[in-house]
Amino acid sequence: MSSNSGIQIPSRLPLLCTHDGVLLPGSTMRISVDTARNMQLVKSRLLKGTSLKSTIIGVIPNTRDPEHDSDELPSLHSIGTAGLAVQVVGSNWPKPHYTLLITGLCRFRVTQLLREKPFPVAEVEQLDKLEQYTEGDQADGELGELSQRFYQAAVQLVGMLDMSVPVVAKLRRLLDSLPKETLPDVLASMIRTSNKEKLQVLDAVDLEERFKKALPLLTRQIEGLKLLQKTRKLRPDDDKRVLAIRKGGVFPGRQFSLDEEGEDEDGDDTAMLEKKVKAAAMPEAALRVCLKELKRLKKMPQSMPEYALTRNYLEMMVELPWSKSSTDCLDIRAARVLLDNDHYAMEKLKRRVLEYLAVRQLKSTLKGPILCFVGPPGVGKTSVGRSIARTLGREFHRLALGGVCDQSDIRGHRRTYVGSMPGRIINGLKTVGVNNPVFLLDEVDKLGKSLQGDPAAALLEVLDPEQNHSFTDHYLNVPFDLSQVLFIATANTTATIPPALLDRMEVLQVPGYTQEEKVEIAHRHLIPHQLEQHGLTPQQLQIPQDTTKDIISKYTREAGVRSLERKIGAICRAVAVKFAEGHKVSRAESPTEQHADQNTENEEDSGIAAPPEMPIVIDPIALKDILGPPVFEMEVSERLTLPGVAIGLAWTPMGGEIMFVEASRMEGEGQLTLTGQLGDVMKESAHLAISWLRSNAKTYLLTNGSADPLEGTDIHLHFPAGAVTKDGPSAGVTIVTCLASLLSGRLVRSDVAMTGEITLRGLVLPVGGIKDKVLAAHRANLKRVIIPKRNEKDLEEIPPQVRADLDFVFASTLDEVLNAAFDGGFPAAVSHPQVVSKL
Repeated sequence: MSSNSGIQIPSRLPLLCTHDGVLLPGSTMRISVDTARNMQLVKSRLLKGTSLKSTIIGVIPNTRDPEHDSDELPSLHSIGTAGLAVQVVGSNWPKPHYTLLITGLCRFRVTQLLREKPFPVAEVEQLDKLEQYTEGDQADGELGELSQRFYQAAVQLVGMLDMSVPVVAKLRRLLDSLPKETLPDVLASMIRTSNKEKLQVLDAVDLEERFKKALPLLTRQIEGLKLLQKTRKLRPDDDKRVLAIRKGGVFPGRQFSLDEEGEDEDGDDTAMLEKKVKAAAMPEAALRVCLKELKRLKKMPQSMPEYALTRNYLEMMVELPWSKSSTDCLDIRAARVLLDNDHYAMEKLKRRVLEYLAVRQLKSTLKGPILCFVGPPGVGKTSVGRSIARTLGREFHRLALGGVCDQSDIRGHRRTYVGSMPGRIINGLKTVGVNNPVFLLDEVDKLGKSLQGDPAAALLEVLDPEQNHSFTDHYLNVPFDLSQVLFIATANTTATIPPALLDRMEVLQVPGYTQEEKVEIAHRHLIPHQLEQHGLTPQQLQIPQDTTKDIISKYTREAGVRSLERKIGAICRAVAVKFAEGHKVSRAESPTEQHADQNTENEEDSGIAAPPEMPIVIDPIALKDILGPPVFEMEVSERLTLPGVAIGLAWTPMGGEIMFVEASRMEGEGQLTLTGQLGDVMKESAHLAISWLRSNAKTYLLTNGSADPLEGTDIHLHFPAGAVTKDGPSAGVTIVTCLASLLSGRLVRSDVAMTGEITLRGLVLPVGGIKDKVLAAHRANLKRVIIPKRNEKDLEEIPPQVRADLDFVFASTLDEVLNAAFDGGFPAAVSHPQVVSKL
């Protein structure tokens, strides 16, 4: 087939009619075969042939639409290309067909059609006899000049492309190695041309004419590239690109195009990201990591999954406020006025904020304090944190930690995980945009624990002033300075906060409000807010202070003011209904005066209310109509009508509460029964009380003729509200008083409440929560409170008006407790000197 004389093809060739392209000599083309004649040619000649000669077929361009193909053989184009079938691939989807990979060898002319079925076979004449051009390079004249011009144009075209692409570099080498006579066919098959133009090149049998046909096509492609280079935005370091070039040709519709605008925009975004990284004023360690990641990003294809992860990481690093901070407002007078306007009472919290401002005036590099507000719900812990931020002129961010049970919520996820993200601390800093905000860690006592770790342990680094200057989030993996952040945690109780975490915070107790404070808060803040929320004005609705006191004492019993605000809202809604009905009646009245009297009579007959007179004043009768009967009745005196009942004081996360203790006796074997969901500590207090009374029965005349007051008697001790779990040592004095009343048959004073821990020797030990307990006794209208003598110092925190309303008895022994709890005292038969404890 091949010799020194050139390419020789068989004189008879099977013909393959194509409709989707023109095969030129020197080019490679994929041809889809699905017509009957072409399928027969592939099966009979290519698949069954065993010699190299059987793989040579003739490819004839067919201009007829294949969908309208018929059994009749169309008129054949006179000139075709002999091709070598390099590959045959068959498929049955979506219909049976073959795909041929054919390389063009040379031109031929059809001289005679020998047969049409099952596939056409023709006698052909070879047209490309390249041996006559072996000395063409030495010839002068028009052909030599055309070939040289074509070669220069081809070199210019390839030079405009990116030589770093392997296919372009190979094409550049082929231009030097291929004979110039083959260049028109090779270049015409690669550049953007139509089938009609390729057909003209195929029909140009004369070499000079072929150069003349292909040269304008090449020049047009060069001019298009030049115009594209002028109109597109070039990158300074990369001005030559090629997108879609494949070996032996190009993808249809994408030939020799330069960079797409999307890639150019991506390059601009990367450059802009690099500028942001350098302008972010990061610490050296963070900047070094960012530059390293940016260098990796530039070398990374966009199709890689890690590209998006790296880009998100860099954008997060850029958006963090590494050195951006807000200016503190250090005017103490203005801060005091603002705090007083926002919140009534809370003197301890306000004093702590003013102390911080005063120290900041003296030292500008003060680390942010870490405060923990502990108190019952509804007393304003969260709102005072927001007020502190406004006072300091700082940004405020709240983190709700209730129910969080994954340490990754605090520290973030490592970037090796899918969907990783920073923790809530870093996300909050990104949100506020400064590195010295006020962070409110709400409900820190309700953190959970799970298999994903302990978030309370993760907070140890955040809330430690000696460590949080280099807090390392798992996502960032570089230190971030949290020392300028003012952390404020809120909790209802410190019992569920781990000791290590509690040790890192400055705990400020926020007790419940007194009745006077609630009245003041209601008229300063709650009532104006509810009037605004319901579209009312003070000229339309007035709630006197006496009515507010009735709401507080009869409809709410809480440490905070949330229920009080809800009751005020219910009053506003009821008044709004009255106004709405009045406006409706006014609009329903007739506009003519002649029917005015008749309308008035109709209204009286139908019972429709006229518009209410303003302002509407809520009196006790209206209060009962709106809110219903009182929810809480003062039943203290009614419940103390029999011996064996005493009132204790208890502390709960919701504030202080009064607690009744009831005892009864019956015939039995000296057993003690305890009910009311009691904890172990409270059960032990009951056993202590029984033991002390039995050992001192003769002293207080409790024997009733026998040495043991429990002989032949069973005692049942009950704490009402049996569904509520109770525990703690502070009920000891109450149990002793209750049992002493039962055994002596005397009534305990109905206006006395008490608290304190007891010992087996009759001493009264101090307990906690004194302020909340005293406020609970004050809310219940009790007059005398018995507390341990060593708790006397805790009365300084109680408001003066509460101290003035109550009679405090400080007891160091149970003898003093019993004397204060009963009318006329509880005298002993034999008085012995008090033994002072040296513990």
